[in-house]
Amino acid sequence: PAGLTWRDVFDVIVVSARKPAFFSQAMPVYEIMTEDGLMRETYQMREGRVYSGGSAGMIEKLFQCDSDDVMYIGDHIFTDVNVAKGYMRWRTALIVRELEDEVIAFDKTRADHQRLHGLIRCKDRCGVALDLLRTELNRERKGRSARLGGDADADAERVVRTHHAIGRLLVTMADLDNKIAPMLYDNGAAFNKYWGFLSGAGSSEKSHLMRQIEKYADVYTSRVSNFLRYTPYVYFRASLQPLAHRRNLDHDPLPGDPPGLPPPASLPPASLPADGGRQDGGGE
Repeated sequence: PAGLTWRDVFDVIVVSARKPAFFSQAMPVYEIMTEDGLMRETYQMREGRVYSGGSAGMIEKLFQCDSDDVMYIGDHIFTDVNVAKGYMRWRTALIVRELEDEVIAFDKTRADHQRLHGLIRCKDRCGVALDLLRTELNRERKGRSARLGGDADADAERVVRTHHAIGRLLVTMADLDNKIAPMLYDNGAAFNKYWGFLSGAGSSEKSHLMRQIEKYADVYTSRVSNFLRYTPYVYFRASLQPLAHRRNLDHDPLPGDPPGLPPPASLPPASLPADGGRQDGGGE
């Protein structure tokens, strides 16, 4: 607005704060006398002034507020946000300018990302079937059925059948690997062809930076101006992140599953022996 300067936007201005010491140490504070350009040592802050140095404790004293009444907005996770959270217990917001580009890049490659996770899930299910077949084969080799009164010829036939099922399953998994490998290599290239997505490591892991953000930043966004959409009284709630044991793995899709992906019990028919791998009379 006309007649206002950038200084009028702030209740108090602090420069040369020397972070992160600003949060953890009681540093000397000097008032900048803007009329003559000199600095004068002082021992407390007042609204409408410009200061050099000082400490976070002086900010709390100036506004007579508790730690949970302050939101610190910073753009560096290691020298800003984590120290403000660790020492002062302030609420924290991290500005991540690259976030907008990552969201755009992820949206463009969403279909590829879902297909990649669908293939990985399919390989995992094949791996479960392979483990069952290998266990079955070990039992047959030890002649478990014969010792329980089974037919030796039938046992030998079952071993051959299991071998063939394992071979077909290994071929299926190798084919999946050939599809997954190039997709993993290109994953995140739309954002950065060398490092991939800022928030991710590999296909599904969080990056170290993202874990630090989750630990020390109460909220994160790409611009300070995004807060203009909200009042100072809004309460931001994190989205629900259910634990693995609370999810119905047989019916509910997992993150990254493409629409229409079959449930875990639905495996390629060629992956299992003709009798489903069941031992007659061999219950334990």
